[in-house]
Amino acid sequence: MNRTEDRLLIARLQARDDTAVHELAERFGPRIFQLALRQMKNREDAEEVTQDVLMKVYRKIGAFRGDSALSSWIYRITFNTAMSKLRTAKLARVAQQREPYRNRDDENEQKRAIREPADWSSMPDEELLRAQLRRAVVAAIQELPEIYRVPVVLRDIEGLSTEEASTRLHVKDQTLKSRLHRGRLMLRERLQAFTTGLNLHRPTPAFSS
Repeated sequence: MNRTEDRLLIARLQARDDTAVHELAERFGPRIFQLALRQMKNREDAEEVTQDVLMKVYRKIGAFRGDSALSSWIYRITFNTAMSKLRTAKLARVAQQREPYRNRDDENEQKRAIREPADWSSMPDEELLRAQLRRAVVAAIQELPEIYRVPVVLRDIEGLSTEEASTRLHVKDQTLKSRLHRGRLMLRERLQAFTTGLNLHRPTPAFSS
């Protein structure tokens, strides 16, 4: 393919001639695919790279200065696109491999928070009862189903806002509020024996709606 034909194709691409896009794909598509396949090692990814490269050439044709052959410029874009896709795939695999450990760390943090709950009681003259209440709260939280336990821990023990907790759990704010409300109701039921007849000076976070 000579430079004259390249210049004509470039001019048509810059003019956004639709037929030039088809010619670009016919002339360079097979070679782009072969280069991509050599790097990606599978046809599906190579086909995706080929389409990406053709679109990049079409969008960036105005940046081609003619210092090298059009084919060299296109194949350099192909190599860079393939390398970028490989790096992205590698990062995704690493993140996926780390996810179980990250989830395990979050679970351990929640367990530590449960073992050391905030002093929710406001009865300075009832130290023994307060200690018993703390133990009862810890036990009650641990007995909650996970779907309700985690929102309670995040909001009432770790002190996260609704937005922060919903982001952590990847749920909508309303979903978080609904689960939190249900979890608090279940805690109330489990702690009824401790709260009946007690004159709490202020509502505690775990029991307030």
